[in-house]
Amino acid sequence: MIIKSAPLRPIPSFLLPFTQSASTQTRYLHDRIRAARAPAPTPFVPDVQTFLTLIGRNLSQHASKIPSWEALFTLSSTQLRELGIEPPRSRRYLLAWRERFRQGKFGVGGNLRHVQNGEALLSVVEVPAQSSSAETATATLSPGKRKIVVNVKDPMKVQNVEGLEPVPGFKVKGAHTIIGPRVQPIKGGKGAKIVVQEGLWEHRRGHKIDGGERRRAEVRDKKMREAKNAR
Repeated sequence: MIIKSAPLRPIPSFLLPFTQSASTQTRYLHDRIRAARAPAPTPFVPDVQTFLTLIGRNLSQHASKIPSWEALFTLSSTQLRELGIEPPRSRRYLLAWRERFRQGKFGVGGNLRHVQNGEALLSVVEVPAQSSSAETATATLSPGKRKIVVNVKDPMKVQNVEGLEPVPGFKVKGAHTIIGPRVQPIKGGKGAKIVVQEGLWEHRRGHKIDGGERRRAEVRDKKMREAKNAR
């Protein structure tokens, strides 16, 4: 005698242990993970408004939505969305920049100590040259000296140069001209300054050419056929 087994019935979805998609589970897990502790602000970046202004992409318009420096570095992507920070690419950009800042990877001026009213002053000073690369005297340089760019409170009152460290990315050209990224000369005096301004640290989005990588071949082929037919 052949015994027929009863047909298998599908298990209701609410009885299954995991019914969400992998992406949904990942998102929920990400939201439950506590964000790392907020880094300390720096003299050049003392608050939320300045940080958002520096990284650009019009994120400074959302400064009033973020209540504190701590919140800036601990809010999740979902919480930022609930605060009205849109579109999603802006949130991704903000999250990427705050992680860079957390790791000490600042933009220009981010690690300078002497900052007043959003301006960091730079000056050229002479320091003893290393023995292996001692400089000879010239019309603009003392014997056994080399010139470096330093961050100071007042470029006109630099007396003791001991302990002053050169600012990375800046060089001296000629007698006292400072060259470097986004540097502004000081009118009527020696030295230069770096000023907090919109987009100073901005990573600009790439510009799509002929539709971007995925559609480039199709768009260019269409243009070639149109040009050929127009002859």
